[in-house]
Amino acid sequence: MLAALTGLGLSTAAGLNAYIPLLVVGVLANLTDQIRLPQEFAWLSNGWVLVIIGVLLLAEIVLDKVPVVDSVNDMIQTVVRPASGGVVFSATEAAARLDGSSWMSHNPWVGWVLGIGIALAVHLMKTTARPVVNATTAGIGAPVVSTMEDAGALGMSLIAIFLPLLVVVAVAALALFAWWALRRVRRRRALRRSPA
Repeated sequence: MLAALTGLGLSTAAGLNAYIPLLVVGVLANLTDQIRLPQEFAWLSNGWVLVIIGVLLLAEIVLDKVPVVDSVNDMIQTVVRPASGGVVFSATEAAARLDGSSWMSHNPWVGWVLGIGIALAVHLMKTTARPVVNATTAGIGAPVVSTMEDAGALGMSLIAIFLPLLVVVAVAALALFAWWALRRVRRRRALRRSPA
C-alpha cells in the first residue's frame, strides 16, 4: 500500500517535471538506504545516469521559464513525463517486491500503466494551463508558475518517499488548486468577453 502511494506521488511529480523525481530516487538510492532499487532499476542510481538527468533537469528548468518556449518544451515532454512517471512508479513497485508484496510481483505491468497514466494526466493539466497563464500575464507568469511547478515536483517527490501517507493529501491539494486556478481563468475570460 505504501509503495503504491509512493508511486502515486512520484508519478504526479513526474507530470510536473520529468527529471526531479528521477533524480531524487536515483540520488537517494545511490547515497542512502532509504530507497533500495532492484537489479532491473539499478541503472537509475548510476553516477553517469544521474549526471545526465541533472543536465536534462537544468535544461528543463531554464526552458520552462521562457514564454512560448515553455509550450514547445511541453509538447516534447508529452512523451518524456509519462515515461518518467512509468519508471518511478515501476521502480517503486519493484522495490516493494523486495519487501515481499506478492500482488505487485505478479502484476509488474500495473506500475507502468499507473505511472504513465498519472504523469500524463498531470502533464496535460499543466500544458492546458500554461498557455492561458502566458496569455493572461503577457508572459510574466511563466517563470513564477514554472518555479511553483518545480517546487511542487520536488516537494511531492520527497513526501512520496519519506511521508507516503501524506501523498493523498498532497494530490488532493494539487487537484483543488488546479480546479481553483481553472475557474479563475475562466471567470477572467468571461469578464473580458462580456460587453462593457
